[in-house]
Amino acid sequence: MDLTLFTDIEIIFGLSILILLVFHRIRLSPVLGFLVTGIIAGPHVLGIINEVEQVEMLAEIGIILLLFTIGVEMSIKELWDIKRLVLVGGGLQVVITTGLVYYISLFMGYTSSTALFLGFLVSLSSTAIVLKLLQEKGEMYTPYGKISLGILIFQDIVIVPMILLTPILAGVPSESGDSAATFLLRGIGIMLFVIVSARWIMPALLFRIAKTRNRELFLLTILFTVFGTAWLTAEAGLSLALGAFLAGLIISESEYSHQAIGNMMPFKDVFISFFFVSIGMLMDVTFFLDNITVLLALAAVVIFLKSVTSGLVTFILGYPLRTTIITGLTLSQVGEFSFILSSFGREYGLLDGGLYQTFLAVSIVTMAATPFVMTSSHDLSRKILNRIKNPIFINGLYSKSMAPAEEDKELHDHLIIIGYGFNGKTVSNAAKTAGIPYVIIETNPETVRQERKQGERIYYGDATHEVVLDSANIKSARVLVVGISDFIATRSIIDVAKRMNPRIYIIARTRYMNEIGNLSQLGADEVIPEEYETSVEIFSRLLKKYLVPEEDIYAFTKEIRANGYSMLRQHSIESKKDVFSLKDDLPGVDITSFKIKEDCILHGSTLKDVDLRNLHGATVLAIRRNGEIIENPAGDTQLLSGDMLIVLGKPERLCQLRRYMGGDTEAGSYDGCPV
Repeated sequence: MDLTLFTDIEIIFGLSILILLVFHRIRLSPVLGFLVTGIIAGPHVLGIINEVEQVEMLAEIGIILLLFTIGVEMSIKELWDIKRLVLVGGGLQVVITTGLVYYISLFMGYTSSTALFLGFLVSLSSTAIVLKLLQEKGEMYTPYGKISLGILIFQDIVIVPMILLTPILAGVPSESGDSAATFLLRGIGIMLFVIVSARWIMPALLFRIAKTRNRELFLLTILFTVFGTAWLTAEAGLSLALGAFLAGLIISESEYSHQAIGNMMPFKDVFISFFFVSIGMLMDVTFFLDNITVLLALAAVVIFLKSVTSGLVTFILGYPLRTTIITGLTLSQVGEFSFILSSFGREYGLLDGGLYQTFLAVSIVTMAATPFVMTSSHDLSRKILNRIKNPIFINGLYSKSMAPAEEDKELHDHLIIIGYGFNGKTVSNAAKTAGIPYVIIETNPETVRQERKQGERIYYGDATHEVVLDSANIKSARVLVVGISDFIATRSIIDVAKRMNPRIYIIARTRYMNEIGNLSQLGADEVIPEEYETSVEIFSRLLKKYLVPEEDIYAFTKEIRANGYSMLRQHSIESKKDVFSLKDDLPGVDITSFKIKEDCILHGSTLKDVDLRNLHGATVLAIRRNGEIIENPAGDTQLLSGDMLIVLGKPERLCQLRRYMGGDTEAGSYDGCPV
């Protein structure tokens, strides 16, 4: 029995563990650790790995599983929403980068065929590295995360025509004149297959599989779908990785997508490590050390060139400068599919031995630098923005045409919503229903354009800048809701907003529990962590299933939220102990609002007549009438239909008052109803 592959895998795992432990201690990216593992174990250093080709095969499986998980986390609708990023953004990025590299290569003395081929190689970025790092940092659904994904999807598709053009560039005639048409028809056929499978075939199949309650059968079905779709796209002339992404899209449309991704994550993490190890094995360390100065300089040029071109495309698409800079730096490396393409170039004589090793060394250096470049992109963008005053550069090309209307600038006591994703839409719909004046700030120009046509009060801008918040009249606003996925931008927005209006009440959303303290220290009054709120909602429904009374569930979840948030925000509470907080300094007291309807028992009476303080233990702080506030109303103030009473009192007494206003004149003891 040949144990060569088994031995190599054990060597890779053992060496990876040692190197990753060291890298974890010195806080370096695991991606860099796997690259170093490949370099050390590969044929050019210790030479202890014998079956490099088999390791590359395992690496291919890793890329397939990575792209599958990305596809599952998206949906066909979400992909359709970023079609402009894929077609326009990806197309422009590839064309501009290829063109610049082509002319630079001609200037360096290469032939036109080799120069164009080098343009192809440099134009592609690393889907595996970028998406893995974005996933780890929780930045997949940020503006720059979505733009990067769109451009990477186009690059994964365009690799196929690049491979088809390689023999033509080398002067080898194509095998058939209709190969492009055949390729196009195959592509259309595969897309139709994906749509039909996602809509009808896969949901029905997974339903039947799930009914068996057999985990092994479910896992095998998912694996068959992933590798089957990848094989199908490869047979059609497309890449395996693209097929895996499409398989993820197919399963994302079913209700079993979370189960599928849960089963596949351990496999993905193991196999993707082989990809980075296999890349490290390609580097000839002797060649690299002999030419280290030139190679590092070329790598720096490639990173700069790709950052500029990717950033330029993002700016052309209309995004703010901050998003432009971060996107450019995110896509600044050479991609894994460039290695596949380079093997064709070497086969057809477009790359000689020296140029091939130069390309490998430069590419691996750019990949190794990616974690550092992506981490520093936020600080670099901040420094650049501090030096730029032109609003067109700061907010993007479309900022003038999508600026707030004059009436929006005159809003007072209003709500400002940052981001128009799911959370932003929910908040705006609630504000609209309640008659609360609001304005929305969004960085996606396409979203702003579409929603403005629907009559939404939304405008374009990067809310991390004072000028944008000032346009929304933040100094007169009452509440700011930050509902974006970019936690770094969220921090900046809260900091800027609180400095501009110390009285504004800020509600922020975050995906991470450990962000609660940071955002609270910066000035957020309420921080809603998604994972925590999901747990509370699950537990509430669980209690309902066990027939626990609604009032007990309400009281319990309210206590959980209060204790959890105060515990998690202990540091921020201590740091702000000079600031009065109703929740902390007057426990057991609430402020709520009551709307007086025409059939309300209080309608037409004066505050003195109803005597809410003595009869119900409630104090009316203010009355909102026709958009205006009557502060500290006098006893002879008459209560009218449509008035909104702002009332202070104990929760149980406020509950009695709500029942009394609803017509229950016998309301007495507190029954735990939610206020």
